[in-house]
Amino acid sequence: MKKQYFINANIIDPHNSINENGGLIIGEDGKIEAIGKKVNTNNLPTREKPTDLKGKYIFPGIVDMRVFVGEPGYEYKENFRTLSNAALSGGVTSVVTMPNTDPIIDNVSIVDFLKRRGRDKSKINIFPCASLTQNTEGTNMTEFGLLAKKGIIAFTDGVKTIQNTRLMSRIMNSAKDLGCLIMQHAEDYDLAKNGMINSGIIATKLGLSSIPDIAERIIIERDLTLLEKTKCRYHISQLSVGKSVDIIKERKQNVKFTCGVSINNLSLNENDIGDFRTFLKLSPPLRREEDREALVQGLKDKTIDVIVSDHKPEDEESKRLTFAQAATGASGIETLLSLSLELFHNGSVKLETIIQALTSNPAKILNINKGNLSIGNDADFCIVDINKPWIVKKENLISKSKNTSIEDKKLQGKVTNTFVKGIELFKI
Repeated sequence: MKKQYFINANIIDPHNSINENGGLIIGEDGKIEAIGKKVNTNNLPTREKPTDLKGKYIFPGIVDMRVFVGEPGYEYKENFRTLSNAALSGGVTSVVTMPNTDPIIDNVSIVDFLKRRGRDKSKINIFPCASLTQNTEGTNMTEFGLLAKKGIIAFTDGVKTIQNTRLMSRIMNSAKDLGCLIMQHAEDYDLAKNGMINSGIIATKLGLSSIPDIAERIIIERDLTLLEKTKCRYHISQLSVGKSVDIIKERKQNVKFTCGVSINNLSLNENDIGDFRTFLKLSPPLRREEDREALVQGLKDKTIDVIVSDHKPEDEESKRLTFAQAATGASGIETLLSLSLELFHNGSVKLETIIQALTSNPAKILNINKGNLSIGNDADFCIVDINKPWIVKKENLISKSKNTSIEDKKLQGKVTNTFVKGIELFKI
């Protein structure tokens, strides 16, 4: 690989406290050699012709902590190849994949298969999760120790929640002993049973069974109470309720843990569902506008650590049904950054805070050396025209499934190039 030189870029790298105009040098080995304001035309070899980015932004490659991929078992929805192409178009260079496949990722033989497939077919960095319980049934724990040795970086039941308090206590004790990260989808089954959207006026108007906000809060309160006694690595995958943010802010004063939020819940509310728009049937559901505003404030004051896409591809046949029958979830990995930038453009959240929640924070939680532009590290980064306007059209999406929750939405900010290990893998 030939050395590459970039100049005149606005570089934001929260991990290294870089927020300045400068340049980037990528070595022949695909690693970062130099970065920052010292990299300019005055300091480069005269024989080299650097790429002038003309004020575009360089961000570290995004680390998406919650991505569903169809392999194995649901390749018709998404596979490693289509996922990586979609991710690259959105500036995402590392993903944490959920274990909700067929078969479930709950034993070492399936992990071996998954890693081989990811290595052979994916262009991005794949970090697989295994399930907390066998077959995600919430009854028997998986072998944390064996799975961790195979390269599993976190454990979660994905779209399911550990309901049994005694089992959750045992899981936390094992996680503490082995240093494993537990990621919980917070929802009480009995309170949320058969629910489809947020409990409130919209649910009443549409005649749909609903999910009360207390279903989320009760699991968060239980887990954080257990965490006071058993201090393991614990992460709440997605918040959706304003009162949950209040609980998190209060508990973080005494207990160490982290939490995330889906870009859907930061950008949309229950009113967007309109007349039964099944592409907005999500888990957790879209809540009230007051909840959305509280989540944005939680991100702004850094109570919330991470933004995720919650990329859950579903084929159109699974969505073109009645609301009750339609599958839950939306694709979102390729619009994650652009939709997050909306919070910057409307003045809600600082740009550096947004990039931190998409890059260095998830990497720190996962204990992986990604999401930064440190010298000597792999050159995983994206170049972004932060003011470029575009409209989301499902026919232009790269993901195999087109179930976007923001069809026809006007966005500002587009990834123009994405690099992994110094190799340009996406270009407009």
